[in-house]
Amino acid sequence: MRVGAKLCRRVALQEQDWIPLTSERERTLPPALVQLSQIQEWQLHRIGLQKIPRFISSFESLIVLDLSRNSVTEIPKEIGKLTRLRELLLSYNRVSHVPEELGCCENLEKLELAMNEDLDELPTQFSNLKKLYHLDLSMNQFTTIPDCVVNLPSLEWLDMGSNRLESLPEDIHRMEKLHTLWLPRNELEYLPDNISRMQSLDTLVLSKNKLRDIPPLMEGMSNLRFVNFRDNPLTYDVMLPDLKEDVEEEENDREMFGRDFMHFYIQEARKRGSQTFTSVLNVTLDGVSETASSL
Repeated sequence: MRVGAKLCRRVALQEQDWIPLTSERERTLPPALVQLSQIQEWQLHRIGLQKIPRFISSFESLIVLDLSRNSVTEIPKEIGKLTRLRELLLSYNRVSHVPEELGCCENLEKLELAMNEDLDELPTQFSNLKKLYHLDLSMNQFTTIPDCVVNLPSLEWLDMGSNRLESLPEDIHRMEKLHTLWLPRNELEYLPDNISRMQSLDTLVLSKNKLRDIPPLMEGMSNLRFVNFRDNPLTYDVMLPDLKEDVEEEENDREMFGRDFMHFYIQEARKRGSQTFTSVLNVTLDGVSETASSL
């Protein structure tokens, strides 16, 4: 049955579906698809797609482009012509470069680029995505949160877990609307004090990093509802007192390294730090006394 272009609004294909890719070498989409230029949603999963065709620019009505779980290596600069695009999903591909033209997708709200392995930077023009609120950059090679991400004015949800993050931006507090931040399985050794100024943040996941301490100023983060410090080599060995015996082990596990743990750790660190300082001061004063008495 022939489907008219005006009636077709959505294309959804998966591994079990047949699609006439142009050749085994290119594994791209046939030009005949241009006849369906009024399509608003593409969902093409697990079809072995390697190349997004340049005629993608003809699909000006496209709102959702989901090409996740393919073998796409490049995002063409023509992507910038899709000014109505709201969702671009390219997780589990082989993209190593994001073109600056993506910044022209002024209505983009959701972008997923997880598990592209070699991706480690974004263009400056990325900060032009004023409506972007959801960004998944997990399982890539980033060593820090790019400035262009910090500059996104509407960002609410960010996942950069399983990268190679060594530090966080000192001005991270400029991400004023961010409420969810996933940073597990990185190489973070410390947190900037300004993280305590992220007033909208209510979920912060920091498990499996290299953190040695928790900034005392985080004690004042009243909006933070969920936090996870599990599997970090923290300086002080702190155990939450009086864990409930009548709740499931998983819930207790969350509490052990969650929000209550954070507050208890900060208090204990302050107490033990004060004791250490007092001990050092006493030793110093004793040394001064002995020196004076021998003169």
